[in-house]
Amino acid sequence: MTRRRRIGLHEEDGQAAVEFALIAPVLIALLLAIIQAGVAFNHYLAVTDAARAAARQAVEARVAGVTVAQIQQAAQNAAGGLDLTGRVTVADPTDPTFSTSGSSVTVTVVYPYSISVLGWAVASGNLQSTMTDRLE
Repeated sequence: MTRRRRIGLHEEDGQAAVEFALIAPVLIALLLAIIQAGVAFNHYLAVTDAARAAARQAVEARVAGVTVAQIQQAAQNAAGGLDLTGRVTVADPTDPTFSTSGSSVTVTVVYPYSISVLGWAVASGNLQSTMTDRLE
């Protein structure tokens, strides 16, 4: 007597491969989103450090004769690989010439970001950090 193998709906051969094929794109997209969020956070830290370094440089503006261009360059140097050209503003509303000791100087750094996963823009906007210090 020969046995015949019945092919039915209850066979489970290859089930794990099909389940993995269904869930893999979701897992890959989630992994890419986590990586993109990490890059955006790294850029935020760089922007914050650039604003801090520029504010520290701006504090010495009255004593050392530091110019706005030098303050902006200090921000660029502290920003790592980010291009901050035209994205650093230095202001002292009460003393635009930076000549009064004790007046507040504000440095603002703005950098655009975009988080995209598989070509879809999930989030975008501007990373902004503002530091305020008093002139020496």
